[in-house]
Amino acid sequence: LEARGYGVVRTGLTRSALAGRGIQRAKRGHTLDPITLNLLYATDFWDRLERQIIPALQAGMVALVDRYIWSLMARARVRGVSGRWLRDLYGFALVPDKVIYLDIDVEHLAPRVLAGAGFDYWESGMDAGMGADFYDSFISYQSKMLKEFDRMTTEYGFKVIDASRSVARVSADLRKAVAKVIDAPASDEPLPPRRTATSAVSAAARLAAAGTSKSAGIARVPVTPRVRTHGASIGEEE
Repeated sequence: LEARGYGVVRTGLTRSALAGRGIQRAKRGHTLDPITLNLLYATDFWDRLERQIIPALQAGMVALVDRYIWSLMARARVRGVSGRWLRDLYGFALVPDKVIYLDIDVEHLAPRVLAGAGFDYWESGMDAGMGADFYDSFISYQSKMLKEFDRMTTEYGFKVIDASRSVARVSADLRKAVAKVIDAPASDEPLPPRRTATSAVSAAARLAAAGTSKSAGIARVPVTPRVRTHGASIGEEE
């Protein structure tokens, strides 16, 4: 993107100056309930949206946003949090033009995680009691996560890319998908030149450490008071 003349800003989960380190410290205690954890994540996202994403869009840049809100919503739904409550909580998020979901099954994901940093307490669902040990909990938790991502793919129209293939092939497909959005003609809502947001939802498979299937997304949004939010566009399914 930069080689093509676009300014780019990158941000992702728990990277806000306001809440990022606090979330990491809080998760070390293994005592956070799903509601508290999502309130912290929403704070982190809001801070990055206000301080990084929107200013970048207003400057005509492309914003690459790792995981955006989708992984947070999927994790919470798997832990039994109300879908309506989550839509209300994250309803301030800008609507991406396209979400690219990097899909990988548990059979391919588990070896990648083991070859990397190993099983993580939260990404294995140990807090939710989904298994007797890390491995069993990981398989159960990630299987439920995959089902939730599949449901969200239908609901929100994710672009699915098979992430079980080589890095080179996945990267090539990602570049093509991003290029289609960047080069697409303006939609029914007028946009200033190059005022494009690319939101990425990537799961642990990308780093072989997090333990969820990988997703990424691209969005073009108008940075005006008329901009839609997820709260206005999300359906009613619980």
